[in-house]
Amino acid sequence: MADVLALVEARLRAALGEPDARAAITFLGTDRIEVLRFRDAGQDGGLVRYATLGMSAHPMADPAEVFADPLKGPRAELVLTVRAGLADTDKVLRPLAVLAASPQVEGVIVVPGGSLDTGGPLWPGAPFTSVLAAEPGGLVEDLDLDEPLDPVRFLPLLPMTPNEAAFKRVYGAQALQERWLTHGTDLRDPSRRSVPLD
Repeated sequence: MADVLALVEARLRAALGEPDARAAITFLGTDRIEVLRFRDAGQDGGLVRYATLGMSAHPMADPAEVFADPLKGPRAELVLTVRAGLADTDKVLRPLAVLAASPQVEGVIVVPGGSLDTGGPLWPGAPFTSVLAAEPGGLVEDLDLDEPLDPVRFLPLLPMTPNEAAFKRVYGAQALQERWLTHGTDLRDPSRRSVPLD
């Protein structure tokens, strides 16, 4: 499936430009996951985007299925965008790779509205310990593959504080996103506080 990853990387480069750094991590029993860093200096001090490469090499499969289909099933990569220079966000590479490996390791199917727990801060000192997978298609368009393969979707990740994650578990992703919108929350701010939840 290396050709799938070549197409995925080409789509990322077309949408985000040339990566200025990349790191590769391999977990026991999984394929290699890379995280590419893209800098966008054009807005408000600049943005940095981190995109996984490798999660889409295989379709995500329901762990309850006896036999996983090697071709059919949802495919995705993860994209995190934060404001540059406000925190040591480059340390997010390993947590992102762990999240991208979770379909292979834990049988997780990552879909919009789903949350993923990082088991600790996203980067040193970060107030976020989980992320919400948002709807794809805005920043990086879905990548159609030849039949019978499902398209690759590029899921934006929205960092959540522990309180926001607890709110999302009770009330759902839409309620949390509405709360962020109502309060004008800057979801790209790597040092933002939790949105008011009462």
